[in-house]
Amino acid sequence: MRKKQILLHDYFAKWIDVYKEGAVRQVTLNKYWSSHRHLKKIAPELKLIDVNRLEYQQILNKFADSHEKATTMDFHHQLKAMLLDAYDEGYLKRDPTRKVVVKGKHSSEKKTKYLNEFELKLLLRSLDLSNYENYYWIILLIAKTGLRFGEALGLTKDDIDFEQQIITVNKTWDYKSCSGGFKPTKNASSVRKVSIDWRLAMQLSSMVNELPSDQPIFIQKRIFNSTVNSLLKKHCEKLEIPVISIHGLRHTHASLLLFAGVSVASVAKRLGHADMTTTQQTYLHIIKELENKDNSKIMQHLASL
Repeated sequence: MRKKQILLHDYFAKWIDVYKEGAVRQVTLNKYWSSHRHLKKIAPELKLIDVNRLEYQQILNKFADSHEKATTMDFHHQLKAMLLDAYDEGYLKRDPTRKVVVKGKHSSEKKTKYLNEFELKLLLRSLDLSNYENYYWIILLIAKTGLRFGEALGLTKDDIDFEQQIITVNKTWDYKSCSGGFKPTKNASSVRKVSIDWRLAMQLSSMVNELPSDQPIFIQKRIFNSTVNSLLKKHCEKLEIPVISIHGLRHTHASLLLFAGVSVASVAKRLGHADMTTTQQTYLHIIKELENKDNSKIMQHLASL
């Protein structure tokens, strides 16, 4: 196909197929194809060679009309990578992404991302753990370890060292697939060992006592995170505490550790973040609050000299 005839969305599809298929995780690949569908809908007839700053800005603006700024930024980053390659390959005379303005619709009212210590204690004490085959155990585990939902579902009896009180995370469960099954962790940093307290170790020990060593602990049938989120929502509403999601339990776990004085580096390692930057960006509001408290302590100390 001649360069002059190549449509922008066709080039993007080819680019995804060549550079991203087999190189990124399926969940990331799905996001690229989602961006492709949006691009095709916004600019179905736009040719690659006709993409300039104005055309590209209009594409982003159209996308931003129905998406929040953070989502528009992700869309932009994916298109930019493709367009810079097109520029390097001579399809474009100039970089159309230069000095772009990323917009987005105003975000809806932000949901609470985490509970405070008192609220979490209320929640955990309300869980009915008398039956091993229920979702309350997943809520307890994630609140106490900060594991991702898929990581928690992927745990087997062999992954728990009850004597050393350590959980080994080395796989996840593909809960989004109809057939399920184990799959690799999100990244290399996600393979880690997570310490647990003696109470949780005893609770898990009694739970998994008669289970097969290599089978997932929490999988008796297909499980959806929406089901666990609904259960969690009902509990939060009953207790009159902020409603959070199952992922919010992970945020709660990290937040309480930071407030307790645990270093950002240790929290990042426990969460399986690839680097501390992710942790710092996610919990920036907490880190700033802790810095303000530290500044007060510093001033008090200096004033006493």
